[in-house]
Amino acid sequence: MDNKYEHAFGKNDIRGIYGEDITEELFYNIGTGYIKWLSFQTGKDPKALRVSVCMDARLHSPSLKKALINGLCDSGAGYIEDLGLAPTPIGYYSEFAHKLDGAMIITASHNPSEYNGLKMTFNHRTLNEEKIKEVKEFTSANWHSLPDNLKDYDFSAGIIDEYIAEQKKNFGKIGEGITVVVDSANATGGIVGPKLYKELGCNVIELFSEPDGRFPNHHPNPSVLSTLKTLSQTVIDNGADLGIAYDGDSDRIGVVDSKGIPLTGDKLLLIYAMDIINQHPTVVSEVKCSQVLFDTINKAGGNAVMCKTGHGYIKDKMKETNAVLGGEMSGHTFFKDKYYGFDDAIYAGCRIIEIISKHKKSNPDFKLEDMLEPFTKVCTSDEVRFPCPNHLKKEVLESVKTEVKNNPDMFGSEIKEIVTLDGMRIVFNGGFALIRQSNTEPVFTLRFEASDKVLCDKYKEVMVNYLDKCVKQLA
Repeated sequence: MDNKYEHAFGKNDIRGIYGEDITEELFYNIGTGYIKWLSFQTGKDPKALRVSVCMDARLHSPSLKKALINGLCDSGAGYIEDLGLAPTPIGYYSEFAHKLDGAMIITASHNPSEYNGLKMTFNHRTLNEEKIKEVKEFTSANWHSLPDNLKDYDFSAGIIDEYIAEQKKNFGKIGEGITVVVDSANATGGIVGPKLYKELGCNVIELFSEPDGRFPNHHPNPSVLSTLKTLSQTVIDNGADLGIAYDGDSDRIGVVDSKGIPLTGDKLLLIYAMDIINQHPTVVSEVKCSQVLFDTINKAGGNAVMCKTGHGYIKDKMKETNAVLGGEMSGHTFFKDKYYGFDDAIYAGCRIIEIISKHKKSNPDFKLEDMLEPFTKVCTSDEVRFPCPNHLKKEVLESVKTEVKNNPDMFGSEIKEIVTLDGMRIVFNGGFALIRQSNTEPVFTLRFEASDKVLCDKYKEVMVNYLDKCVKQLA
């Protein structure tokens, strides 16, 4: 395997710039490598393996899919479902619904249009870093040049209507009387979400539903607040109950309330948690989330579990604690009550619509933001990204830990607890200061929370000033 493909193999998926890191040759060979790896994992002959393939809306996804399917066929795969253009959760769903051995999903999620990539599943889980390395080894060991004439295969398998029918059966007409604005960002969610919500009885106002891999209206990433401006304004202009946004492959959700105000992932997770906490008390989330989330769940009789940032860590901790709900700040949300446990923004939209419907039955004036009163008592910073060369990250973080240990009054507030499971979360009364290493970029991720903005800004100033001094000294 050419060294140029090395860094396309990441911790959670395969991803890079099309034509450089990502090519048809790579995808053809990953197809053969994946089947050989899958055969090794299951003990099955390749002819007995059943896999699905789907793709996002990027302009190069069809040619990559063709190469991938050729690789799967040339490796002897016995059964292939081509799901065509579909959200990533539809790929996950196919493994459950059709009893498949795995799914291969061509997508670069929220990355710009010049990127593409591949997510792979096995045993109802996306492949983690260790398993991706194993597939990489099988791929390298059996490398072939891309065939001159790739075959056109027809393994078309319609599954979107099947998915919609299942959700209609589960939710019924929960959307009656609810107006929702749906921004699909010209990505994959537009071919499923708006139709489903209409079937549930909602009055749906659509934005950018037509798939277009150039993403002409805005970047498909609801974590970036600027991408939600049109959604927020449309909610306000139409007096809608809420707005829903999807990322590029529809596994992450963004929500704005009836005032057009975006909800961070921890606020959204609290809404979901309070809906099920009496039946399912354990909820898993990550270190970047507000202390309000954890404290409110615990005060309500639940069990809020904190873990490292990353959907793999969330899923592992959910399994360990028998939790049926987990989520991240980014909008990944995992439901295992009444669902399969994978992150599905379209399904998460159904759940938020269901919650609004429940409350409106007893209070017609109910607003989504009514459930977020605990957050009004604190000030939380936006995520701060502090640049730091990757080779200095470990040394800088150790320096911060030493400084806090030797100078516990440096923030001007008494430290209640220090959590080091993912970087360092310094917990004060009514707030915290967080520093953690980004897994993918040369930055530290910082977040701060306090009882008021003055104190929140102080925590930020102290941390940033120390980091600035430390990085300059070590550089």
